[in-house]
Amino acid sequence: MGYVTTNDGVEIFYKDWGPRDAEVLFFHHGWPLSSDDWDAQLLYFLEKGYRVVAHDRRGHGRSSQVWDGHDMDHYADDVATVVKHLGISKAVHIGHSTGGGEVAHYIARHGEEHVSKAILVSSVPPLMVKTEKNPDGLPKEVFDDFQNQLFKNRSEFYRAVPEGPFYGFNRPGIKASEAVIQNWWRQGMMGGAKAHYDGIVAFSQTDFTEDLKKITVPVLVMHGDDDQVVPFEISGKLSVELVQNGALKVYPGFSHGMLTVNAETINPDLLAFIQN
Repeated sequence: MGYVTTNDGVEIFYKDWGPRDAEVLFFHHGWPLSSDDWDAQLLYFLEKGYRVVAHDRRGHGRSSQVWDGHDMDHYADDVATVVKHLGISKAVHIGHSTGGGEVAHYIARHGEEHVSKAILVSSVPPLMVKTEKNPDGLPKEVFDDFQNQLFKNRSEFYRAVPEGPFYGFNRPGIKASEAVIQNWWRQGMMGGAKAHYDGIVAFSQTDFTEDLKKITVPVLVMHGDDDQVVPFEISGKLSVELVQNGALKVYPGFSHGMLTVNAETINPDLLAFIQN
């Protein structure tokens, strides 16, 4: 574990575990969480002999709580800083939710020289918000309400999200895990309110269409069809059609947080694509 400082003076926290000469898997977390959200994957792939890297996005987790730069350009550049600092020559980049957008934008902005494959898990591309060109997107008022709830009481908002739609704990017959809910809240409250407030705009209003079109490495899109946070119909279904070498894996009944609550299913599927 360590820190690297970006060109604009932001300290980015990262984990770098495993053999130095092993294949690298680089994990990108979702909003408003941290690299801790990948615990189930980091431990799984360490046991398989991989080198695993995961960072806390600026303003999130243990990285600097700066007030600016909370946009996809800075997110992508911060990833490039970590890659350069660690001397990573090739890696599989795996992104969840906002992290999937970060992966797409990083590849499009910095090229594929250090990328072997990409995996988008329950990810926000190509575009979440409803526009004239994206009529099936979610109304901007949805995301405005997210910001309003964060502004009024971030702690309460960060309790409501995981105990409700994020893990599908609001569905009939689904038993909620208090530990999972509290861990989501813990990660969220570690980060900065300004970063999270601005991040809602970054993940909802960034159009990744052209980013996806530029990606030529193999891409796996994984999405639950009961994702209440990033609906499959406006995200995963469209993303796989835009990349040049894509595959789609749909999980019936799985939620947005499937990498945590369904890790026993997700992890072997990740491994199969990585090894293929």
